[in-house]
Amino acid sequence: MSKYILAIDQGTTSSRAMIIDDNLKIISISQQEVANTFPKPGWVQMSASEIWTSVQYVCLNAIEKAKIDVKDIKTIGITNQRETTIVWDKKTGLPVYDALVWQSRQTNELCEKAVRAGYTDVIKRKTGLPIDPYFSSSKIRWILDNIENGQKRAENGELLFGTVDSWLVYKLTNGSVHITDVTNASRTMLMNLDTLKWDQELLDIWNVPNCMLPEIKDSSEIYGYTHIFGTKLPIAACVGDQQSALFGQMCFEKGQCKNTYGTGCFLLFNTGNKRVESKNGLVTTVGWKIKDEIVYALEGSVFVAGAAIQWLRDGLKVIEKASETERIAYELESSDGVYVVPAFTGLGAPYWDQNAKGAIFGLTRGTTTNHIIRATLESLAYQTYDLIEAMQQDTDLTIAALQVDGGACRNNYLMQFQSDLLQTKIVRPENFETTALGAAMLAGLATGIFVDKNDLIDKYKVEQKFEPYLNSMQVQKLIYGWKKAIKATMEF
Repeated sequence: MSKYILAIDQGTTSSRAMIIDDNLKIISISQQEVANTFPKPGWVQMSASEIWTSVQYVCLNAIEKAKIDVKDIKTIGITNQRETTIVWDKKTGLPVYDALVWQSRQTNELCEKAVRAGYTDVIKRKTGLPIDPYFSSSKIRWILDNIENGQKRAENGELLFGTVDSWLVYKLTNGSVHITDVTNASRTMLMNLDTLKWDQELLDIWNVPNCMLPEIKDSSEIYGYTHIFGTKLPIAACVGDQQSALFGQMCFEKGQCKNTYGTGCFLLFNTGNKRVESKNGLVTTVGWKIKDEIVYALEGSVFVAGAAIQWLRDGLKVIEKASETERIAYELESSDGVYVVPAFTGLGAPYWDQNAKGAIFGLTRGTTTNHIIRATLESLAYQTYDLIEAMQQDTDLTIAALQVDGGACRNNYLMQFQSDLLQTKIVRPENFETTALGAAMLAGLATGIFVDKNDLIDKYKVEQKFEPYLNSMQVQKLIYGWKKAIKATMEF
């Protein structure tokens, strides 16, 4: 008799649920879009209530699609968009403001104030993070500043903060459990990477009351139980989406790395049980924690990746669906010198320019919309190249292969171009829903469905590998053009 895991994958643009069996086979998937709102340029918000409603729907729908008895589901694993910040009323369980999405830049002024106050070094030393609106601390501060009596209510214990994992666990347990895991906590700019605890000095910098914060837990343990789906189910994994994908890609050893091509682009490099301080614009983060095992990672975050393809579809309206970009790219001999830098919400790693705006370079009278489409697709690979270059400089290691996942890795043109730029092998798994798989694997380990990590490795299958086609001289010419475009974007 198979044992099943309910994996919840709550993302920036949709909520998904999957029923996964003990062979890591996906039995069913349910997905529902969740709206983003843009009240002002650079602001990105979501309804926390809509997030919760959508998660309930996709879970019930996935269970129905799987045609299994809910009692055969043994556990729940949660993976989530990170940094997205929710503050809610402890008494009513209702959000006091929209969720501030990780992409949102509405806290620029607060971050600039913290830089001017001289907090850059202490924050980087304790958290591994640069001061940037990307992370949760300034978002908490902004919400408290922009609701009535926010600070007073927080100090009185009336308000709770959580990233999306905390919010979902709180709702699933009917308000009885308020926790987060180390991976999500490491993205708040409030947790000390060495102690793995909330740090009072950091809380003081952002004036965030400790009583708002969830308890920090491992990534794989039973936090509590839910009765919402018709039976008592243990919630046994919480993990940020990128760390979940690192685990789901079986990057268990130091030096292994993965890249997720989602709304943003996120590259994580396993650095083992020691944190590595980046000198090249990357962030140090927690990969996962299972009992006494702590794994750290270097991470590079590209703010706009798949979102650039959505812009082609919804903004420019030059494609009807994302999959068209592969055909269009293959139909052209080249991008004809066109480069697109999709800095729609600033530039992330390794540049960290929060004021950068998107730009297109190399236009001529012969440029067509198809050249712009191909150049936009290629921008995902160029931005990933920048991250790999920085990681190799930080670690003096050359990657043997890059594991890939996320929606855009379905695009064969993009994967081949990525292999060319990096001059290395790209490995695409047979099942590249690795974000949900990571959460399922961690939940399964906590509840005895899986014996250990070797048990998981035996179940991993590769779908396709991409080897470099272009030579290094051709690649260097392309990269030279990209670097010029980035420089011009930042100087504008």
